[in-house]
Amino acid sequence: MTVNTIRKKLMGYLADADQKKLKALYTLLEDDIQEAEKNVFTKEQLSLLNEEHDLHTSGKTKSYSWDEAKEIIRGKKAM
Repeated sequence: MTVNTIRKKLMGYLADADQKKLKALYTLLEDDIQEAEKNVFTKEQLSLLNEEHDLHTSGKTKSYSWDEAKEIIRGKKAM
């Protein structure tokens, strides 16, 4: 059985599982779930985000509004 098949079967099962079984499964996986929620970004990604944030807040990089960003992306405005 492939991993995708297992995922689909588990999602289908969990959608209809009774409360007692759901709580038991959550308790079993709780630490893994909480760790996964904390680590949305890798250390490298967090480092890059922090660098970009520092450049932005210090005024060393230019910021754009959402409308300006869309115009740049669509090629209607120069950076």
